[in-house]
Amino acid sequence: MKSSLSNDPLPADFAEAFDAARARLPPLGHRVLFFNRTSSTNDLALMLAADVDAEGTVVVADEQTSGRGRQGRVWHSPPQRGLYVSIVLRPSRARTGGERATGLLTLAAGLALAEAVEEVTGLPPGIKWPNDLLIGRRKVAGILAESASSDLAHIVLGYGINVGAGKFPPDVDARATSLESELGRAVSRATLCAATVAAIAQRYRDLLDGQFDAILDAWRARSPSSRDARVTWSTPAGPQSGITDGIDERGALLVRVGERIERIVGGEVTWL
Repeated sequence: MKSSLSNDPLPADFAEAFDAARARLPPLGHRVLFFNRTSSTNDLALMLAADVDAEGTVVVADEQTSGRGRQGRVWHSPPQRGLYVSIVLRPSRARTGGERATGLLTLAAGLALAEAVEEVTGLPPGIKWPNDLLIGRRKVAGILAESASSDLAHIVLGYGINVGAGKFPPDVDARATSLESELGRAVSRATLCAATVAAIAQRYRDLLDGQFDAILDAWRARSPSSRDARVTWSTPAGPQSGITDGIDERGALLVRVGERIERIVGGEVTWL
């Protein structure tokens, strides 16, 4: 059964960009739903995820009224300024290591977004564990993966990219940037949207095929901060601090604390 949503027509420039990228999209992009204004693309994608043919569905919005990031943060989502996208995925169906593929999904997506941004703009974003894209020290994109079911059968992968130049809310202005601010010229959101879905499709195929080392190696090359950076995080015993020592084969952040190595799989990490 296919869920229905009252979506808006896909703008002509987006339709042309997706048509041009068609050969690179499978298994994603067979269904692209566009909304001029919605609460959250992740919310819409979660509504669709129960459909048997939902995998690969792409939800795009020009504006979000309740966009969100990790830890319940608000994602600033004004019209015509950003790229707000969610994709329904099923990494658990990987040929081998379905659980591992699911665990590496966010890292694979971050890598794909960095590759797509560089392809379209020439800017080489860095990646900060687990899900931020940086230009210099400022955040340009973020990722939020949410499960559509308790068994993790379907995952909704949402991402936002700051494209257009302009002011950010005061609480993030000092640490955020946009592609156009960095380049000093316009960037086609349509071209970038199709490129990001195509790049995620490639890395998603890698996950499904068990090409985990290829993803991890490429991710490490784009994340210098995953080594030798000082971080702090909270534990039930109180705050901890240490020096990053890379990521392991399942994507957990490794941190040296004295003579021991701590493995961080989630939660909030502060980079000093």
